[in-house]
Amino acid sequence: MKVNLQNNNFTTMTDEELVQFIVHSGNTSLFGILYDRYAQKVFSKCVGFAESRDVAEDLTQDVFVKLYLNLKNFRGDSKFSTWLYSFAYNHCVNYSKLVLKRKRKEENISDDYLYDDVLEDEVTDEEIFSLSVDRLQESLTRIDPEDKIILLMKYQDDKSIKEIALMLDMGESAIKMRLHRAKKKIIEIYNSL
Repeated sequence: MKVNLQNNNFTTMTDEELVQFIVHSGNTSLFGILYDRYAQKVFSKCVGFAESRDVAEDLTQDVFVKLYLNLKNFRGDSKFSTWLYSFAYNHCVNYSKLVLKRKRKEENISDDYLYDDVLEDEVTDEEIFSLSVDRLQESLTRIDPEDKIILLMKYQDDKSIKEIALMLDMGESAIKMRLHRAKKKIIEIYNSL
């Protein structure tokens, strides 16, 4: 893709054109345009992983700092928004792993408790939607980050199995299995609170 370097209206460029221009020109001030386009969306994703709005704001800032440092790695195989979305989720998952590890250590929670496959029946979407928000949020802090990401993509972001598979670079059948297990785990944790 060729970018017209004479174009003075950078705000009308596509995301992909803007990324290419930033990478080739080194013009860091133009990164603000991408930030303005996506900061609120990234923040809303971070809220699902954070304990507070302040932490979500910090996570959002971290995502954009790391994003800027990694812009040259955007190959254009997908839309920039998809790449950013995956980038933000991966950052939040890594953050959640650290928090979960600390919490397990503090509370001395064993992995066996979190991963016992006690529930044998299929958990329906209606059961997930009927859960109390407060207890569900607490349950989400205790579940494995890889399971949390699948649940948030499916139920918070309303992504299809196919979209989740593309974003996480996994097969659709693997996503279905992980979603099935994640729903069972979240119900088990929810019921233990």
